[in-house]
Amino acid sequence: MGDFQVLAKGIALAGCGIGAGCALIAGIGPGIGEGTAVSKALEAIGRQPECKGDVTGTMLLGCAVAETTGIYGFVTGLLLIFVAPGMFMGYLN
Repeated sequence: MGDFQVLAKGIALAGCGIGAGCALIAGIGPGIGEGTAVSKALEAIGRQPECKGDVTGTMLLGCAVAETTGIYGFVTGLLLIFVAPGMFMGYLN
């Protein structure tokens, strides 16, 4: 195996690691957004307790939609850690 192949494999693995790290950072946004949504929902319920059902339902739907971005980032990170290196090594041999 030549020096070029070793370098290419190292760059591919480093790219997978950096990409996985960036993808897993995507979990920060939904956490902050969901925390803000829940705090605002609690403020709204505190001001008008009679609209508790409407506010809670809307908040839960919004949190579920926001959580999908974090899940997509997590799945992408897992794919970059476990699947992509094997694919790249197959291409480089």
